[in-house]
Amino acid sequence: MKAFVLAFGTRGDLQPFVALGRTLTDAGHEVLVAGPACYASLAAAEGIPFAPIDDQWNRLTDEPHIQEALATNYRGLTAKRTAIEVVRRTRQHIATALDDITAAVPAGTDVVVHHTILPGQHLAEALDVPAVPVALQPNWVPTSAFPCPMWAPPWLPRPLNRLSYRPAALTPQMLLGAAGKHWRTRLGLRSRRGSGNPFRRPDGDPAFVLQAFSRHVLPQADWPGYAPVTGYWTLAGKQQNPSPALAGFLDGGAPPIYLGFGSMRGQNPEAIGEMVQQMVHATGLRAVVATGAGGIALAGPNTDSVHVIDEAPHDWLFPRTAAIIHHGGAGTTAAALLAGRPQVICPFTGDQPFWSKRMQSIGVAPDPIPQRQITADRLIEAVEATRSTTTMARRAAEFGELVRLEGGTHHAVELLVKLVGGG
Repeated sequence: MKAFVLAFGTRGDLQPFVALGRTLTDAGHEVLVAGPACYASLAAAEGIPFAPIDDQWNRLTDEPHIQEALATNYRGLTAKRTAIEVVRRTRQHIATALDDITAAVPAGTDVVVHHTILPGQHLAEALDVPAVPVALQPNWVPTSAFPCPMWAPPWLPRPLNRLSYRPAALTPQMLLGAAGKHWRTRLGLRSRRGSGNPFRRPDGDPAFVLQAFSRHVLPQADWPGYAPVTGYWTLAGKQQNPSPALAGFLDGGAPPIYLGFGSMRGQNPEAIGEMVQQMVHATGLRAVVATGAGGIALAGPNTDSVHVIDEAPHDWLFPRTAAIIHHGGAGTTAAALLAGRPQVICPFTGDQPFWSKRMQSIGVAPDPIPQRQITADRLIEAVEATRSTTTMARRAAEFGELVRLEGGTHHAVELLVKLVGGG
């Protein structure tokens, strides 16, 4: 089988697709992953063939006014205008990325596996092969168990849960605008009703969707057979090579707390950094602080109590920590679950509030602290909650074992092989 895998988004979005590529390769299949050029090193580290595509979208959050809008979850008129600007510019950047994807299509492709925002269904139709959209979050396939995490309030009456997913199905084509239609034309395809919906095949039947998260962390959902929940897509855990300074810090005392907000940026990273220092002083704990895209800013040299890094592989670092403070992105939440460590979640936007509440509900995290409500006292209280009772640590360890046993990446490969026909 020869798979063309189309990835999009931040590092947390790309890593599951790289994991899929690695597992496909290990199973004897051919694969090419196309993704943002800025993450080429992730694929290179796994020896996965990689086609770089335009990554200007990934740099939008470098701009202060967009950072500010994200920090408020696009609340207020000014932030709403910024959201419209982000959509317009995203369309332009995706159009360029689609041109890059067209140039990279491998001969003899048997299946197109794609992020839901990229219209891989057009390419698959042109190649006359199956298209498989990938749901990294439970935002896309309707269920009556809970409302759409991205678009609906959690208090929605249960009879309306399924209806709340309709906006999600329209999101990819609304975000793409004319870019998707123009790409379809360049691929030599005629316009047809419903072609912009990645969750419908050309014949109108539902598309086969891989849902790359764990069934253990969600309420019992009545998803259909064409949308299996595979478990998380993770790498096999090969030997990592951390910096000697980080390795020395970890070996120099008790397991530390991890703090990092990934690609999220708040309105006052310096204030967050000061709160972290106060938390470390008050609790007597050590901490590894990942500055990431700039959500936390700490001044001064590393100490015996605080070690600052840009980033480190979550699958290597998280199991070596006592607890994990993060923003609630799907990828970081998955890594924390797999590590079996308690979590403290400070959600910013998107599906992060949903994951923060889910982690609280299953007993692996205390009450979430929304990013705009972070204080030193609340951080201290939350961290103390992760260690004041053995219940949370035990629950985290139990869930870690459950999600590791799912073997999500291998399950996904088996399903793809079955779909294509064992090619």
